[in-house]
Amino acid sequence: MLRVFSIHLREPLLKWKTLTTKWHCTTRNFTSFQYSGLLRDSASNGSLNLGKAIHGQLVKNSLPSWTLLLNFYTKCGSFGCACQVLDEMPNRNVISWNVLISWLVSKGHSYPAMNFYCNMKKDGVMPNGFTLVTALKACSMGLKLYFGKQLHAEVIKIGVLSDKFVASAIVDLYAKCGEMELAERAFFCMPEKNVVSWSALLNGYAKMGDSQEVFKLFCGMKGTELKFSKFILSTVFKSCAHLGNLQGGRVVHSLAIKVGSDIDEYLGCCIIDMYSKCGVGEDAQRVFEAINVTNVVAWSSMINCLDEQGKSQEAAEMFCLMRHKEVRPNQHTFASIVCTASNLGDLHYCQSIHACIHKFGFESDKFLSDTLITMYMKIKSVRNGWGVFNAMSSWDSASWNSLLSGSHDPETYDQGPRIFCKMLAEGFRPDIYTFANILRFNYTLENFDFGKQVHAHIIKNGFDCNNFVKTSLINMYAKNRCLDDAELLFNELNERDLFSWTVIIVSHAQTDQGEKAVKCFNWMQQEGFKPNEFSLSCCFSGCRNLRMLESGQQLHSMSIKSGLLSDTYVASALIDMYGKCRCIEDAEAVFKEIDLRNTVSWNTIICAYSQHGQGKRAIEAFKVMLDEGFAPDEVTFIGVLSACSQLGLIEEAKDFFDSLSKVYMITPAIEHCACMVNIFCRAGKFEEVERFMEERNLTENAMIWDTVLWACKLHSNVEFGERAARKLFELEPELEYNYVTLSNMFAGRGMWDDVEKVRALMCNQGIRKQPGCSWLEIHGEAYLFYPQDNSYPNIKEINMQLEKLIK
Repeated sequence: MLRVFSIHLREPLLKWKTLTTKWHCTTRNFTSFQYSGLLRDSASNGSLNLGKAIHGQLVKNSLPSWTLLLNFYTKCGSFGCACQVLDEMPNRNVISWNVLISWLVSKGHSYPAMNFYCNMKKDGVMPNGFTLVTALKACSMGLKLYFGKQLHAEVIKIGVLSDKFVASAIVDLYAKCGEMELAERAFFCMPEKNVVSWSALLNGYAKMGDSQEVFKLFCGMKGTELKFSKFILSTVFKSCAHLGNLQGGRVVHSLAIKVGSDIDEYLGCCIIDMYSKCGVGEDAQRVFEAINVTNVVAWSSMINCLDEQGKSQEAAEMFCLMRHKEVRPNQHTFASIVCTASNLGDLHYCQSIHACIHKFGFESDKFLSDTLITMYMKIKSVRNGWGVFNAMSSWDSASWNSLLSGSHDPETYDQGPRIFCKMLAEGFRPDIYTFANILRFNYTLENFDFGKQVHAHIIKNGFDCNNFVKTSLINMYAKNRCLDDAELLFNELNERDLFSWTVIIVSHAQTDQGEKAVKCFNWMQQEGFKPNEFSLSCCFSGCRNLRMLESGQQLHSMSIKSGLLSDTYVASALIDMYGKCRCIEDAEAVFKEIDLRNTVSWNTIICAYSQHGQGKRAIEAFKVMLDEGFAPDEVTFIGVLSACSQLGLIEEAKDFFDSLSKVYMITPAIEHCACMVNIFCRAGKFEEVERFMEERNLTENAMIWDTVLWACKLHSNVEFGERAARKLFELEPELEYNYVTLSNMFAGRGMWDDVEKVRALMCNQGIRKQPGCSWLEIHGEAYLFYPQDNSYPNIKEINMQLEKLIK
């Protein structure tokens, strides 16, 4: 009977219930050894209730096997019962304590593990090597250096320092806590070094960002077998990936191939990840194709690599091929492909990936639910995003942050504040990512007051000293043209980084303060920060006028020297700068040097031609762009329609405008409509202007009426011009240009009474005409001069010099 029962215990779990019904009639004559076997089988099958029944029989028959019971309860995850067993033990030993401490460490509970170690010592039990290795690992996990040093002293005291596993744990502790000098001292004191100790030391230096030391240690390793073990190589590859050290990664990859190191799936995944993080997708794909991949990790790395390289379509195809090869995706695979779906922006594809997640049983995975919410919110499918959110069993700050991560355009600007208020009402405490996300919704004047309230909330929650949050605040104030507040916050930053510098440079560039943008750019370099593509592009945008041309040319030289001009977006920003400064030949020369043109670079040169009065060349460039297979976007047609306006090509402009929606599926924006109004106005077709405005419902848009007012002045159409001006007075009552233009129009027709009325209206509204100015640029700094302005410090010397020149 016993033999049959024991055999059945090792058969599939489906028969388990049948066995449990026979329990009470088969346990009376079991020995301690047989009970132990049953406990082990119960632990293997995760049968907590049956194990408890066996425990009861052991107690009843006075045959308690304490260590086995501890092992059973920890393996079944019932830590409370395990603690109760430990309390009931008459003679606790180091093995029983080791069971509980090692279980806590395996579950990531470092602090409780350290507490249990202390309780063991209070209980008078001396640790052994295994206890110390486990306790040192707990210190490494919790970064508890002080406690770890005490354990190091304990190791020396009881004489187990020569144990290579204990010594490796000490090296790992110091390396993870950033104490590399102590880690190296402990490492070189080891009588025998193993893969674990080498990996710990290499990982420590990699974490500190010291790639040179990683390679120095790697090259200094003796013994090819140890040096080129997959564990050491994987550590070096991970170091290269973490630091973006492509050259070093390629060297190690070549050495591994040269010595014939077996590139298995695990090592292949590390190499793929290294090439992926270093931005070399082609090399990653070659490695991927060279190894016989059945590992889901490699597939996930490859999908993620393609997506990060901007190859979302290829990433989607890779996922499809993975499914065709019958490789089962995991959470990491789905996290990558959800990102890809978000970038593709196709709702149908996003929903199919969502369905696939349900199919594989990951619908309750919280991390994937958060990524799905982010995906839907980014493609503006708000209803689906809320649907995933409401279906979740529990929420946390990350879930709310996903809701706030969506698009931040004028159509959805009111969405963020509502989500934020609901989050607070539900009792959730915002974190730094919550504040960074909500501040991105406050870039409009409508939300700016709410943004100030969020700022107060940040101070209240103690996040005002956080650089990440403060940089987001700088961005918000800068976008709302509150540059004094932005600069004040910038100066309060504890540690400035490239991102915060770029934000302040952009804020000055976008508010036509090119001199300050360039000054900040130079200041940033003096503080040791190397500009990237984005910071340089923004600086070029600040030099888009004649007085900043010299500074722009100096930046052009710097971009060539640094190699950043090879970036298409930097080159496009430079073309735009030369175009705005009316240096069309220079703009054209830069455009011809671009190796990899894209829609942005084509748009820039087309708009440069249009702004420079070369409409014919703009249309020719547009035709070449189409011939080379580039799809035009909204900006392209602004440049093309502006060119038609200059050339008076009314019918061609109508065809281009109609093709926006009919051929390229682009909804005409207000800028396109303004271009069409400008074309009709230039030709004096005011009746067609009125009809177009009525058809398109443009009668409440200031940009359109501004175009009409300018055209009426050009054609001396006083009646329609007065209507346009009166409408602008309603829409933009504080803009002095509208009053001045109407006044000049009346003056041109000798209507002086009406001129006086407009000037009186300006006075009543408190509006003053901004005076004209001239400027000089000296050593990269612009000096402005206004009529009858004697406030300049050296005005007397300047006037004396002017008088000499006049004579």
